[in-house]
Amino acid sequence: MNPSDHPTIPAPRVGVLLVNLGTPDAADAASVRRYLAEFLSDPRVVEIPRLVWQPILRGAVLTTRPKKSAHAYRQVWTEDGSPLAAITRRQALALKDAFGPDVTVDYAMRYGRPAIVDRLRALKDAGCERILFAPLYPQYCAATTATANDKAFAALAGMRWQPALRTLPPYHDDPAYIDALATNVRAQLQQLDFAPDAILASFHGMPQRTLELGDPYHCHCRKTARLLSEALGRELTVTFQSRFGRAKWLEPATDKVLEALPATGARKVAIVAPGFSADCLETLEELSIRGRESFEAAGGTHFAYLPCLNDTPAGIVMLRGLLARELAGWVAPA
Repeated sequence: MNPSDHPTIPAPRVGVLLVNLGTPDAADAASVRRYLAEFLSDPRVVEIPRLVWQPILRGAVLTTRPKKSAHAYRQVWTEDGSPLAAITRRQALALKDAFGPDVTVDYAMRYGRPAIVDRLRALKDAGCERILFAPLYPQYCAATTATANDKAFAALAGMRWQPALRTLPPYHDDPAYIDALATNVRAQLQQLDFAPDAILASFHGMPQRTLELGDPYHCHCRKTARLLSEALGRELTVTFQSRFGRAKWLEPATDKVLEALPATGARKVAIVAPGFSADCLETLEELSIRGRESFEAAGGTHFAYLPCLNDTPAGIVMLRGLLARELAGWVAPA
């Protein structure tokens, strides 16, 4: 029995923290500037020496880009705020009771709020002595998975009583993920009023240099697309989006392919984004809005963006299975 002056210690629990990239607090230039300053200051994201990069970031980039990006965010902002944050929140809520009464499911953003360090500390304060840290990036990349893990490890470094921590590995070729993707794509294709001449699988781009340095991201994207193509029984055109700066990026570029397709006779196109676990600025504005505009301006007649798995039943079942597997030994099978 504890002495009367012993501090209160909550009953042991297990925590699951879903993590995605992040978002500004609002769709205005000031909020976007704060977000971009954090995001683009991450050495995992921009691998340029700090002394060279920071003057460029604080000068031209943060002077001109926030206003343009804020306009883009306003095109997709919802009553619940950022689509990425809102969907990740709904994913966490859908998994709230998935692993039993002694498991707490929460979510955080690598950049912006809710912050990883805050949510990890909240889980620990609630009694979570074991935490599954789950970056929702199907394909591993140092600029996404690794920097999220870095932030989690740094948070633990500031704790006297650290929880045990597991991290969700990439799931780019997991049969459950491929099956959920294929189910989602098939269902959406059936709802279209046209048959696509081409289907694009657009992944977020990365500088070519990251591939040359040994990052597996490009290979993971290609494998996801190949397995999805096999599951669907039709060819997919792999492209990479969201180029930034002057460096050479992974190719072919999504925007360039969309502009070139009509001239080849492919005037009806559908596009899917298998590298995103939740719809966000890069899918809803860059692909669905600007992608459509550039495709139609080049002569395309029919365009469809097929939403991500998000918090759909198929997506939640898939996430539940992946997380349950990583919780093995900590949580009894449901």
